[in-house]
Amino acid sequence: MSRNRTERLVNLVICLLSTRRFLTAAQIAATVPGYEHDPSDVRDHEAFQRKFERDKAELRDLGVPLETGAASAFDSEPGYRIAHREYALPEIPLEPEEAAAVGIAARLWQHAGLAAAASSGLAKLRAAGIDVDPQATLGVEPVVTVDPAFAALTAAARDRRPVTFDYRVPSGDIPTRRRLQPWGVVCWRGRWYVVGHDQDRAATRCFRLSRVVGAVRLAGRAGSFSPPTDVDLISHVARWSDPVERTGVATVLTGPGRAAGLRRGAESCVPGPDGDRLTLRYAEPEALAGQLARYGADVRVLDPPELRELVIQRLKEIVVAHQPAGAEVRG
Repeated sequence: MSRNRTERLVNLVICLLSTRRFLTAAQIAATVPGYEHDPSDVRDHEAFQRKFERDKAELRDLGVPLETGAASAFDSEPGYRIAHREYALPEIPLEPEEAAAVGIAARLWQHAGLAAAASSGLAKLRAAGIDVDPQATLGVEPVVTVDPAFAALTAAARDRRPVTFDYRVPSGDIPTRRRLQPWGVVCWRGRWYVVGHDQDRAATRCFRLSRVVGAVRLAGRAGSFSPPTDVDLISHVARWSDPVERTGVATVLTGPGRAAGLRRGAESCVPGPDGDRLTLRYAEPEALAGQLARYGADVRVLDPPELRELVIQRLKEIVVAHQPAGAEVRG
């Protein structure tokens, strides 16, 4: 299934979950990204209808309980919605490690670019006067991009293709060329690492993606190597990484019930008239700034000033990444 169709189906599900009334095909076409067409153009409208019929069949094949009905007795055109009672999942208990994995997957889903389209669709529904259930919508946070090398290295590991890249170690200013057979990309303590066979050193090595300089280049055909089946990538990264000494202290302000992830790792939480003050310990200000930026307006850095400036810079980068070409970013 293509990415465009996947996004369209996700947007359609969000749209039909977010309303208690039946929506006609015309209302859906005006709301869901991917269904734009000219209703007065016979061929264009017929193409939309065929696309919509295929999407409805796809959702039903996937087990989505799509209902057909009318918004009122005066409506002759059928409408559609998703039955909440049949779509909702039962309670799913997760262990802490499993919950962490779900959190990583959610951040990657946002990275795929679907969150902005989902948010736009809900805004269109409200603007059209359609009742939207806020409890049924997806929580959307600002999209924070992962390391630039992430996509290339995960694709190379999936296809079993050797790669080369320039890598800068903390103790050196000049990056060196590395040749690697990547086995997989994993997240450890908030950072992404690639683990594989270093062809120059003939040994297993892991590399932090944020230290990769420039583009990752393919250096072989797909299926050129077979990763070992008995290697735990996370354990290898954990053994390789030095213990992180958290010497920095930050104070951030957040509203009641907000930033649950930060609260779990906070050293203290002091309620106040303007919000809750969280005390956080950190090792690298850049890493904490990236974490704080994901919460957007829900979090404000009070101290230290250099951390506040880093968060502001990250938020500006997010705005630039999602603005039309040539648009000006105001400070």
